[in-house]
Order: sequence, then C-alpha cells, then structure tokens
Amino acid sequence: MTTDTFSTIILLGRPASGKSEIIDALKRTPPDDRRRQYHINDLDILDDFPMLWTWFEEDYILGKILGKPRLHSDEDGYFKYAHLWHLLIERFNIEYEKRLRDDAAFHERATLIVEFSRGIEHGGYAEAFQHLSDDILRRAAIVYVSVSFEESLRKNRRRFNPDRPDSILEHSLPDDKLERLYRHDDWFSFTASDPEFVTIRSSRVPYVVFENEDDVTTGKPDLLAARLEEVLGRLWEVYRR
Repeated sequence: MTTDTFSTIILLGRPASGKSEIIDALKRTPPDDRRRQYHINDLDILDDFPMLWTWFEEDYILGKILGKPRLHSDEDGYFKYAHLWHLLIERFNIEYEKRLRDDAAFHERATLIVEFSRGIEHGGYAEAFQHLSDDILRRAAIVYVSVSFEESLRKNRRRFNPDRPDSILEHSLPDDKLERLYRHDDWFSFTASDPEFVTIRSSRVPYVVFENEDDVTTGKPDLLAARLEEVLGRLWEVYRR
C-alpha cells in the first residue's frame, strides 16, 4: 500500500446528498493534484446503484416482456425481500476480491471508493456494515455526507432526468419511496460512541462528516474543492495513525 493515499474510502449519505458529485469532482481533478490535496490515488468505484438498476431492468423484462414472476422487486419497485439490501453489500466484497486477485498491486495504484446509502427501514448502516468484509474494513476510512431529509428530497427532485433514469448523476426516487426508505437514517446513533472511529467486529474504522446542507456539491466547484480538502485532511490525520 502507498503511504500518502487512502486505500479505501466508504462514501455514505442519503440519496442526492452529494456523494456522486464528490466522486465526479475527484475524477475531474488532475492525478497529481488529487493525490496532494485529497490523498486520493487513481479512482476505482464500487456503487450499488448500477447493481440494483440492473435488477429493476431484469424484473421489467421478466414481468412485462416474458410474462414471468419478478425476481427482485414488486410492481411498485420495492425489494421483495429485505435481505437483498445485504446481498448488494456482499457483492461489494466479491468485486473487491476480484480486484485483489487480478492485481496484487491494486492498492499501490488505486483508491477504492465504496458508495451506498442506507435508511433504518432496511437495517441502516449498523446492519449494512456487518456485511462488509474484514478485508475492506481494515483498509477503510468513511466519509458521511450529511444533509437533512428535506435537503435530500429537494435535490432528489431537482436532479431527475426522465430520459436518463439509469444515470449516476441524474437518477431519482419518487417522493414516497424516498420518504419510506431514507427519511430515517441511523448514522449518528451508529457513530455515537466515538467521535473519530466506528468499530465493526475487529476493525476500528476512522470516519469524518462532510457537512453539505449548504449544497457545495452543486455548481460551486471552488467551495467543493476547499471543503473536500479540509474534510479529507482531517480524515487523513486520523487514518494515518
């Protein structure tokens, strides 16, 4: 592993909180600047949205075209089984194992970004982290992008592009689904016992909160860069211990 960059960052927050915009900004930053300012190496992204969108497309094909039972979701687009949320996390573990198998020097060249959202309706972060592998956790640091539910709702409505519902930056949830799945978030109870680390099994994982109620991730590149540098700088100080 390199000594001046994060190996893995787990990026959390409500839908439309700014996670995807942060990743997009990191991608647009020249590699040398990204490494110096943010301690981020070449980016490798694991995001559960493309996985679950594939499930929705498969269910559409099964139900509407082939006339067969849907596998993952009901007609309203809710998962048929709560354990499917945990399946998505377990998929992260498998994809990560493949990266290490195929590239022994993976962490010499790359910072892995693992991105997802969880509300308490499907177990919250407390449950989701129990399904992340020890191999991921022992190299990880966490960034939680903090916005209120009301801000998540506002931005979720704003970013929706009906012509690109599968887009990372332009997908959206109906209001009622956002309300049910993400109004209540357990992040602050999950991390209440320690201001710098969260303990999952044998791993003490450093974390930091990226405050984004003022929405620096939309059309404010200079403010975003400054806040990202400050937040990741604080995280780096804890991580490198």
